Amino acid sequence: MPNQRFVVEFDRQPVGVAVRVPGGFMFFSSNDQYDEIDGRIFRRARALERELRKFARTKRRSAPQHRLSAI
Repeated sequence: MPNQRFVVEFDRQPVGVAVRVPGGFMFFSSNDQYDEIDGRIFRRARALERELRKFARTKRRSAPQHRLSAI
């Protein structure tokens, strides 16, 4: 099997590298925000894409909301 690897981009930013391993693709994070899923194996590249979307949604919800107050 040829060595398969590719840069993973999310929201137009590189976030890591996926490398073909037995059982799927292993994700190596290059962005601290995605270290939580670093080293995980995904059966398909599409599964990695879904996980990144899900991960980003949960991060946005848990981010502090900045509000402007009138003086």
